[in-house]
Amino acid sequence: MSEMIPNPEEYFRQFVPSGDSLLSELEAEAREEQIPIIGPLVGELLYILAAATKARRILELGTATGYSGIYLAKACEISDGKLVTLEKSPGLAKRAQVNFEKAGLAHRADIRIGDALDEMKMMKDSFDFIFLDIDKEYYLGVLGECQRLLRKGGLLVADNVGFKDADAFNRAISERREWRSVKLLSFLPFHSPEKDGLCLALRV
Repeated sequence: MSEMIPNPEEYFRQFVPSGDSLLSELEAEAREEQIPIIGPLVGELLYILAAATKARRILELGTATGYSGIYLAKACEISDGKLVTLEKSPGLAKRAQVNFEKAGLAHRADIRIGDALDEMKMMKDSFDFIFLDIDKEYYLGVLGECQRLLRKGGLLVADNVGFKDADAFNRAISERREWRSVKLLSFLPFHSPEKDGLCLALRV
């Protein structure tokens, strides 16, 4: 068996993709204001997954300042698609709108202000891709709506499933026959936190 690379965390940290000046600005803001963000590694992962699945309709739960939404909206450019992103805080939603405009992606992003579950219940359209990143205690509560809104063959990505409050969600999605899922305990440089879990789930 081959030897592992010594000091793997530092080794892989060097390969984290570098973002543009706007993303760097949002990363600095997040550090200063303690806003948890996915960071450039998970951001690039979201872009790759959305682009590879040719997602045209993407739903994001938890906009914050628009950091993850920028990656998802950029993926929408490939498929001429649209991002619908839900944010409970009007203040954060306003900041996100400004950031989408700065990124030249305002036409790709539809920000809706309100409780995620309430907003989802009013939706009739189906989605190709859902990114879940709200408070973890609400993950289980929105799982049913994710199941209803995500088309068969669509992909759900849930962040922070290493958090204790995500335990009920992790167990539920593993048990439901409508999903095939994997949970990955990962080292995620510049993510909040850097050691966390991600769930990738296929709607079947």
